[in-house]
Amino acid sequence: MSLIQFEYIVAVDTYRSFVIAAEKCFVTQPTLSMQIQKLESTLGVKLFNRTRQPILPTEVGNDVIAQARVLLAEHQKIKEIIGSRNKDLMGELKIGIIPTVAPYIVPKIISQFIEKYPLVKLVIWEETTEQIIQHLKSEVIDCGILSTPLVDSQLMETHLFYEKFVAYVSKSSDLAKKRTLHPNDINIDELWILNEGHCMRDQVLNICQRRENAIGFKHYEYNTGSIETLKRMVDENNGATILPEFALNDLTKSQKDKIRYFKSPQPAREISIVTNKRFVKRRLIETLKSEILEFIPCNMKDNKKKS
Repeated sequence: MSLIQFEYIVAVDTYRSFVIAAEKCFVTQPTLSMQIQKLESTLGVKLFNRTRQPILPTEVGNDVIAQARVLLAEHQKIKEIIGSRNKDLMGELKIGIIPTVAPYIVPKIISQFIEKYPLVKLVIWEETTEQIIQHLKSEVIDCGILSTPLVDSQLMETHLFYEKFVAYVSKSSDLAKKRTLHPNDINIDELWILNEGHCMRDQVLNICQRRENAIGFKHYEYNTGSIETLKRMVDENNGATILPEFALNDLTKSQKDKIRYFKSPQPAREISIVTNKRFVKRRLIETLKSEILEFIPCNMKDNKKKS
């Protein structure tokens, strides 16, 4: 048995394909298959059911792969112990980040992070919460930047900041006549919201205290995963939407006139760095946290917003 064989079976389990696993491991598919067959021969069991598509582990295969993930994580920790003695931070950090946060954080940290830590490679994916959680558990990525709490025993959450929600309303909306809003003031039928799969959609519906499958006006259905698109829909087609606090930074003067804040207690979301509980690359993740917090306004770090 070898570490490389364990890496291969974990890759096949992660991607459910010998071909994709081979690509991700930078080997040919025959090489990967041969090594897995050698491991199966050594163990005397079949680890994968090759008659099904996508490829699935056998019952014993699930147990072996779970232990292989632990073994590989422990091996990585040994490398980290040695790496921590190096003065220079180095390595690769794979990050998943939800689309309603990414545009406001990623551009700010990329250039300064690379400048400070030239030996670190950041690999970043914009994905939905569900996709990021799946990739954290399968260890495809090292950490995620998500809206929390997730209430998942396999994951660990490290708080970053709290972000208020505000209403963005057209001049023709009745909401524009009010200086501050209560969630009950909002008519869900005139609200532009994100499509299914985005956690902020559920948060907005929670603010409005209604769980309806509403996406726009009753006579018009529009599916989007972009906050910028929601703003444009209000600008061009009236109605209202809900924006996170960071989205206000790039508004024009006329757009800022469309902002309406909620009465206290203001609705807000918690943003955290989330990792698998077996996570490694602690030094890299702690550095990422520090770089993010460096440009977060002090008022957004206030724990009083948690309530």
